[in-house]
Amino acid sequence: MDTGLTTTLIVIGVVVVVLVVIGIYLWVTYNALVTLKGRVDSAWSDIAVQLQRRADLVPTIVDTVHRYATHEKSVFEAVAKARTETLRADDATQASVAEGHMQKALKSVFSVAEGYPQLQSSQEFLQLQTELVDAEDKIQSARRSYNGGVRELNTKIKVFPNSSFAKSRGFHEASFFETNEASAIAEPPRVQF
Repeated sequence: MDTGLTTTLIVIGVVVVVLVVIGIYLWVTYNALVTLKGRVDSAWSDIAVQLQRRADLVPTIVDTVHRYATHEKSVFEAVAKARTETLRADDATQASVAEGHMQKALKSVFSVAEGYPQLQSSQEFLQLQTELVDAEDKIQSARRSYNGGVRELNTKIKVFPNSSFAKSRGFHEASFFETNEASAIAEPPRVQF
């Protein structure tokens, strides 16, 4: 066999192997990004369900407290506004802002409730409080899962050489679900009776 032909075949073989390796890398990277994006979307869906669950509970809590504290109109209006903002949030950034407002509003409601011993001993109010604490715990759990997925996705998108490939395929960094009120997330509204 001619050495020129052998060299050409070796070069073609090396190019084919390099192209196959690059193709496999791109395929694996794309699938990993799709999987991570799916996980982030699923985790966001879990957050949305828990936020809706809490939002459904809030009017009942407000009505219960309002029966005892009718003069606290501004507190109840703040809760209604925060609830509407939570329900209208379309993404993690908007939901983060709404979450801070909701936490402040709920703390205000429970502060008002502390001034009414009959309300504090009401079985209905105690049950609602338990359900709210459960909803808050589930929101925190879903938030941790979501933020973990966002962290992985964002890291995968940022690292080289994934960064140029990911952006060309329409993958973008996701926003974390956070709140400006760190203490509100660390400790959901709880009232000790």
